[in-house]
Amino acid sequence: MNKRIVSFFFLLLFTGSIYAAIDITDLRTELLKSPEGIDVRQPRLSWRIESDEQNVIQTAYHILVASSPELLEQGKGDIWDSGKIESDASQWITYQGKTLKRNASYYWKVKIDTNKGATNWSAPAFWTTGLFNEADWQGQWIGLDRAAPGDSETQWSRLAARYLRKEFALKKGVKRATVHIAGMGLYELFINGQRIGNQVLAPAPTDYRKTILYNTYDVTSLLQAENAMGVTLGNGRFYTMRQNYKPYKIPTFGYPKLRLNLIVEYADGSKETIATNTSWKLTTEGPIRSNNEYDGEEYDARKELGDWTQTGYDDKDWMQAQRVSIPSGTLRAQMMPGMKVTETLKPVSIKKLGSKYILDIGQNMAGWVRFRIKGQAGDSIRLRFAESLQDNGELYTRNFRDARST
Repeated sequence: MNKRIVSFFFLLLFTGSIYAAIDITDLRTELLKSPEGIDVRQPRLSWRIESDEQNVIQTAYHILVASSPELLEQGKGDIWDSGKIESDASQWITYQGKTLKRNASYYWKVKIDTNKGATNWSAPAFWTTGLFNEADWQGQWIGLDRAAPGDSETQWSRLAARYLRKEFALKKGVKRATVHIAGMGLYELFINGQRIGNQVLAPAPTDYRKTILYNTYDVTSLLQAENAMGVTLGNGRFYTMRQNYKPYKIPTFGYPKLRLNLIVEYADGSKETIATNTSWKLTTEGPIRSNNEYDGEEYDARKELGDWTQTGYDDKDWMQAQRVSIPSGTLRAQMMPGMKVTETLKPVSIKKLGSKYILDIGQNMAGWVRFRIKGQAGDSIRLRFAESLQDNGELYTRNFRDARST
């Protein structure tokens, strides 16, 4: 009987130790999960405590920051070893290590003491730095500082997308490659035919008189001996939706423009930067004939450019990109998640109404319609958007005022 009681007692102890397990999760740098390209020299670190037991209180923490995953795995904080800090703080812990370098990677982990015991080291997290100031950037702002044939700078402005491309060769083995891109007003970036990143409508809008945002991407896996980069530039809110219309109320900031640095670190320790300059090629004769957040987009599939984001493309009819005016805002890293596609919806109903169809998505949403077309070159499809229907089944668009949303 006594042996059974002792065995049961040890079983309770063993079970209690399982439920008292304490984990450290959700490591964040500047409240972002393993962010790419931050421009803060003393980032703030945070983590979360998880436990099945109540009233678990942190009493101390120990942070390691290393220059490589291997050193971090070995428990060597060659960039910062905080030592044991008596504190219950787990949010906004300011980095106090060596001066951070531009365009560099840092790896970190943390362990804590609590009133219920100490934890193991957390799983590792990382952050990378971007370019801290103007002196860190190379190259120029490029684009076309004028309207193109077919554009219209009126109350209902039309400005075709600008397409820019550059081919380049790499002669040595690549260890790491990072691209920093500011595409005003909106951009899509391609390398060797692959779209970079999952952001849409990037970068985030700002008051461009004060701040211009750039994004950072690790593109190491996409590079090869011969390479091509392509960028589509749209207007966004930089080249405003209404030109020569209430300028006191709706400012415009210039024509779309691009600044890009691709920093390649070779296996032998050397580095090379491919930057925007007048050696890039540009055309406005692509399929996006107009893009306007109020009025919509016009897309002419007959003008599609083919494999323009891949090597060997014939761009002899493209013009040289121009060095363009410098934006007045300060170039800063985008320190927040970008917009991205989060869900795909199908219409809940499709009804014929006279010579058109009404597609009901079932909810208000922001996004794009994806559809297939059977037709001949020169046929046109016209899509209009609205938030609700009139009693007669037609779109209700009075609340759009003069926005065409088409």
